[in-house]
Amino acid sequence: MVQNKYEAIWVSHSSIGDFLKCPRAYYLRNVYKDPKTGRKINIVNSALSLGQAVHTTLESLKNIPFNERVNCDLLADFEKAWGDVSGKRGGFKNDIEEFEVKARGRAMVTRVIKNPGPIIRKIIRLKESHNGMAPNFFLSEEENIILNGRIDWLEYIEQDNSIRVLDFKTGKHDEGEGSLQLPIYLLLLNALQERKVSGAAYWYLDRDNKPVDMILPDINEARKKVLAIALQVKEAREKKTFNCPRGDAGCFACKPFEAILKGQAEYLGVGGYGQDIYFL
Repeated sequence: MVQNKYEAIWVSHSSIGDFLKCPRAYYLRNVYKDPKTGRKINIVNSALSLGQAVHTTLESLKNIPFNERVNCDLLADFEKAWGDVSGKRGGFKNDIEEFEVKARGRAMVTRVIKNPGPIIRKIIRLKESHNGMAPNFFLSEEENIILNGRIDWLEYIEQDNSIRVLDFKTGKHDEGEGSLQLPIYLLLLNALQERKVSGAAYWYLDRDNKPVDMILPDINEARKKVLAIALQVKEAREKKTFNCPRGDAGCFACKPFEAILKGQAEYLGVGGYGQDIYFL
């Protein structure tokens, strides 16, 4: 049966994470569209802005030949990337907060400059999908569910023609033990390219001078786990049932979005993903 990608249920690491935290937050961030503008809504915050600036800086290296990357002025690139998240558009409440967060970002980029190992090796890139969509495939054609996502860095291992996943971490906390990030990455790579995935690592840029190796999940177990939650997402969307686990009082995940609906957030304009973005 030929499926229509535009009618499918799309899931990713971030949207599944939203759903697991709070189905109501998932709905408001991933499904709801403002009736007046026809656009989805989102709230800017300092942690996301820090991550965006650092990731933009490092991912720009993908366009540079591997033996020339060490010559790039990454701090200058970071300053340019920071311009897109400065002030309220980055969720900063005042100059002091922005100064402190930006200093953390500069320190992360400086750490990479001083420890360039992974970023000066050969990489591979997954092909972009139609209309600039993230790499994706049908997790289940029968259920019409598509899994999509972008992977920070894919190091090419020449010795055995394999690839190693590297994910840049800019948060203060470790990725949770039950995280679906690596299972989702493994599923994407298994479906969208032919090389073996021989390793994976998280680089906690706030504190570590080199990436921390992770254990690769079993591909079959990965599919079971991700599909099980994707089916829950599909059921919620079909039934239009998106309840906060804390009831009408709301939780940390959905309350900020509820504030937008109540007119309590400041509208900033249209963001990079075509969303209406707000400051709270």
